Amino acid sequence: MAVLKITDPDDERIADYRALTDVELRTRWEPPHGLFIAEGELVLRRALRAGYPARSFLVDAKRVDQLADLDTGDAPVYAATPDVLEEATGFHVHRGVLASFRRRPLPDVAGVLAAARRVAILEDVNNHTNLGAVFRGAAALGMDAVLLSPTCADPLYRRSVRVSMGEVFAVPYAKFERWPDGLDQVRQAGFTVLALTPAVDAVPIQRLTPAQRARAALLLGAEGPGLTAAAQAASDVRVVVPMRRGVDSLNVAAAAAVAFWELGRDDPPFGG
Repeated sequence: MAVLKITDPDDERIADYRALTDVELRTRWEPPHGLFIAEGELVLRRALRAGYPARSFLVDAKRVDQLADLDTGDAPVYAATPDVLEEATGFHVHRGVLASFRRRPLPDVAGVLAAARRVAILEDVNNHTNLGAVFRGAAALGMDAVLLSPTCADPLYRRSVRVSMGEVFAVPYAKFERWPDGLDQVRQAGFTVLALTPAVDAVPIQRLTPAQRARAALLLGAEGPGLTAAAQAASDVRVVVPMRRGVDSLNVAAAAAVAFWELGRDDPPFGG
């Protein structure tokens, strides 16, 4: 593995990694240029296993040996000191390993639904930490796919990828073009749309009928505002995670994990 030394943080060869903490800039740069950034050795290895082509690698010069076993193909491996890495990226790269990958075309909603038995649907979830945590929960707790409203954040943004521990690569996802009209497509595919809400008149999620559980599409809203009235009206059943001690709601990722587990509680143990 040939390693190229970088001494100038403004070196154009590492332009993919510039200003990684500027969310607005990265949002304008990454999707239009067909790339995303993976942070940390575990995450980049998962991206490679998932078949994402690498554009380049950028590592702390002291950590180059961590990648010695990788087949990096035609992607260059750049090494720099921590100071150069920090100045180029805008933060202390404490994991010491970054990689730039090419995006793949997203599947369409119909294709994702056809291959799924149970899905999560997110409306306006724009917090990257929450988004990554939902993907990690979906992978761990038996959801087959995630569908996103048009205004959801990018699952391949660096923070989402990191929080998900690379599970955004394992869970198929697609984005609706129209909202909430796209929920009709979910229903027509044979799913029951379940809107998760803290409303006191919603059905406790553990009391869903077998028919409502059979092909469940769990609809989750953003932290704070929750689901819009239009999304709730377009759902089949409003469901709630019952809570105690006067607590009225959970973080969306925590609520999602509880609901995912409940929907899959009758699955075979360690069912993959």
